[in-house]
Amino acid sequence: MAVHEVLAALADENRRGILLKLKEGKISSGDLAAALGMTPQALSYHLSKLKKADLIYETKYKNFIYYELNLSILDETILWINELRGGSDHEN
Repeated sequence: MAVHEVLAALADENRRGILLKLKEGKISSGDLAAALGMTPQALSYHLSKLKKADLIYETKYKNFIYYELNLSILDETILWINELRGGSDHEN
């Protein structure tokens, strides 16, 4: 996992919105663009950043491309942040 790519991907509000939509389940790129009110070009740009960070999966079926969350990368990122904080023993 490249932590810098994950954090860079998560830093953008549009990409966080995409991830929140994908939390609802697998969705086609066309439906995702419509749901978020994004142009296909803008969505494609953000999806490429999320794919580079391995935060999403892409699957193709006939003429459609579907996207879904890669929860294992999110789990790894949370573990890394928790280690940075000092693990579960860290108190505020």
